[in-house]
Amino acid sequence: MNIESSKEQQRVLVVVPTLNEARGIEAVIQRLLADAPARTELVVCDGGSSDGTQALVQRVAAFEPRVRLLHNPRRIQSAAVNLAVQQHGAGADVLVRCDAHAEYPHGFVRRLLDTLARTEADSVVVPMDSQGHTCLQRAVAWVSNSWAGTGGSAHRGGRRSGFVDHGHHAAFRMDAFRRAGGYDESFTHNEDAELDCRQRRLGGRVYLDAEIRLGYHPRATLPSLARQYFAYGRGRSRTVRRHPGSMRARQLALPLNLALLALSLLAMPWLPLLASLWPAAYGGALLAASLQIAWRQRSLCGLLAGVAAATMHLSWGAGFLSGLVMLREQRWTPLPA
Repeated sequence: MNIESSKEQQRVLVVVPTLNEARGIEAVIQRLLADAPARTELVVCDGGSSDGTQALVQRVAAFEPRVRLLHNPRRIQSAAVNLAVQQHGAGADVLVRCDAHAEYPHGFVRRLLDTLARTEADSVVVPMDSQGHTCLQRAVAWVSNSWAGTGGSAHRGGRRSGFVDHGHHAAFRMDAFRRAGGYDESFTHNEDAELDCRQRRLGGRVYLDAEIRLGYHPRATLPSLARQYFAYGRGRSRTVRRHPGSMRARQLALPLNLALLALSLLAMPWLPLLASLWPAAYGGALLAASLQIAWRQRSLCGLLAGVAAATMHLSWGAGFLSGLVMLREQRWTPLPA
């Protein structure tokens, strides 16, 4: 049996968690099913949308037998994927996780199957290229794709394929997903990185395919961006305690930066010159990043990049430190086989 025939024989479960995604859910479904293998089933697991998302999915399902609508009483994404696997995953060979607010390339599902077969990985992750509409959103997108925003994270604008520790989740071999125990539903954020840690401890391999790229629209306001990154930081604080050694230098730099800024502010009345050195250096780095991005993009919107980066850095750091103080966590150990 050749590769194409084998791929057509695989049963694929695509799960799309939703909550108020009426604006784009129909287009996402159509894009994901276009050129997907015949034995693909797409489950929209909705957390109780109030904008008509469920009605739109039901309308699509009336004409497309491969589409299912499932209610997610816990509302969060980790629970949505687990529930869909539990109720619709019997006999499935591959699990594909998708976001309703992302933009997918043509043949997305089929290309993921190709990568799983070619690399013999247990899961495939992909890079996200941030895009924006408003001036602030474009600045957030540009800085998210740069070192100033992500510290060189491979799945945020990376261009090199290979085996990695973590990335934006796209596809799993179903047996590997089940063996790792699925997502931990106590995580509202960072559940993907936590699962990757368990996969690797169990001998699984995660492959980043830099040729399969998603478009992603970041938050459009600074308060919503701050809330998002605060939650990311809190989630990461749990992951690094559950899986010691998973913390990276670029992540450690964010709470350290926040602590140094706070200490500088406290020391300002007594040592004004010395205390101003770190804030001045950090502010200068943000200003340089803003000017560089504005010049590279030929847009004054790039001048907001430093503001966006500061919001992301400080919120993530605050969330991380808050999680260390307020959230308890135990080290994870695999159960005996």
